[in-house]
Amino acid sequence: MHRISTGSPFEKTMGYSRAVVKGGWCFVSGVTGYDYKTMVMPERAADQARNCFDTIADVLAQAGFTMSDIVRVQYTLSDVAHLDSVSPVLGEFMGEVRPAATMVIAGLIKPEMLIEIEVTALKE
Repeated sequence: MHRISTGSPFEKTMGYSRAVVKGGWCFVSGVTGYDYKTMVMPERAADQARNCFDTIADVLAQAGFTMSDIVRVQYTLSDVAHLDSVSPVLGEFMGEVRPAATMVIAGLIKPEMLIEIEVTALKE
């Protein structure tokens, strides 16, 4: 088993890994819209979604996976009002991959967090 960290302070404080690789599987924890290098959060949900996917792509690459290996995704939006602005971004990154997907509307742990994306990838 291999654990991957982005260096986010949340990982240590809350006791989790950004991703865990086991066999042909890579489980990526929920990623919010922070730029984890600067810990800056954009205000717009679409920009947060792009940051999420950039982080996910980087973590998958560290694990030896690609975005096309994603088989499952869960999107959590803090408000359904963000759906129209994030949908094109979701399509931009997942349109060709087309994993099994779930979307949930729920509160996130900080008010500035508008979206969180969790993925599972499989390398065959």
